[in-house]
Amino acid sequence: MESKFIPIFVFIAVYGLISFEALNKAVAALLGVMVLLILGVTDVHTAAGKIDFETIMLLLGMMAMVVVLRKTGFFAMLSVKITKLTGGSPLRILVLFSLVTAVISAFLDNVTTVLIMVPMVIEITRGVGLNPKIYIITQAMVSNVGGTATLIGDPPNVIIGSKVGLTFNQFAAYLALPVIASLTGVLFYCWLTNRERFRPIDTNLEKLFSVQLLLEKIQYDFLSIPIDKTFLFKSLGGITVALLLFVTQTITGLTPGVTALSVAMILFVITSVDVEEMLREIDWSTLLFFSGLFMLVGILEEKGVIEWIARTIFLRIGHNPYAMVLTVLWVSGIVSGLIDNIPFTITMIPIVRLMLESQSVPHNLLWWALSLGACLGGNFTMIGASANIVSCGIAKKYGYAITFFEYMRTSSIATIISLVLVSLILMTFLLILP
Repeated sequence: MESKFIPIFVFIAVYGLISFEALNKAVAALLGVMVLLILGVTDVHTAAGKIDFETIMLLLGMMAMVVVLRKTGFFAMLSVKITKLTGGSPLRILVLFSLVTAVISAFLDNVTTVLIMVPMVIEITRGVGLNPKIYIITQAMVSNVGGTATLIGDPPNVIIGSKVGLTFNQFAAYLALPVIASLTGVLFYCWLTNRERFRPIDTNLEKLFSVQLLLEKIQYDFLSIPIDKTFLFKSLGGITVALLLFVTQTITGLTPGVTALSVAMILFVITSVDVEEMLREIDWSTLLFFSGLFMLVGILEEKGVIEWIARTIFLRIGHNPYAMVLTVLWVSGIVSGLIDNIPFTITMIPIVRLMLESQSVPHNLLWWALSLGACLGGNFTMIGASANIVSCGIAKKYGYAITFFEYMRTSSIATIISLVLVSLILMTFLLILP
């Protein structure tokens, strides 16, 4: 039993350092691995063997593609088009930006999405005399909801897909309805609790005039940015090819990791990007963080700790598939709102596997429950997901500081609504799917 205590203690210490942001996440995870190596709990080859390189390749490839696409000016062009469509209407600003943010987040990482969308939302809302806070909070939430829809949309899905072997099409087929329901619930709740802020401005001539001036300014600023059309078409073409290969994975036999990294490297070759600059913009810290966590959880699994947790907590709920699905969904949703959902997901995968050994749950519904809980639960608090923290950081730079409790006052109820809607859908799946 002593061999279990050391990795448990180290893992809890790493979790604490990450949760309280006392240390860089990558440094904390790798430091934990080094402690285990120094104490002789495991050896270098065993630890390295626990890294899921398929996940690392997929993340690296998607990061590289996003970096290239960002350089084309595509996102700036898209933001200007959306802004013009809103016409300065408060409700249209909320709905249109939310829908676009959700769709982009399904294919690109959430942090990149909010970095692009939130500044534009702030500029247009304050330009027409609106308080941007509710719009910023909504953008953060819908980025997490949209990211839940696909294999590549959110890190928990990337991990689950790679570890379990689920395909892009399976994620899209089973998660589309829960995500649409969740997105609808979040937007409706935000509108319902802030109806006064979303009143039309048609009757206010001063605001209408300021909106037109603002839209003209945004369009002028955009037109002054030079865009290399050849570069743009090559980049969009590369990402389109990647998405097609994701969808046809069962035909081509190419794993998502191989597809993403191959397309990213081809884009580096066929476009005129400065490769050194592109590589500097990739989030290496996140990749090292994933590697360290894979090793830590792999060692816990090897020492029997994961099985002990599963049998002590999760396997006591019995063999009822409804209870199992709801337990995984709600535990994932609540815990992911309080701590980082990436280490939680990596920890839960072997636990769910053990649960499936005791009771077969059809159509991978336990995995979908874990995915939905981990991704949607990130909305619960400001620290539940990276997109939340980044969005609030941008807001602060613009002079709109959002406190922890101010964020949670909206996000916590919206998250509970999402989880309730998803619970009903998953229970329906269990009832009607053969």
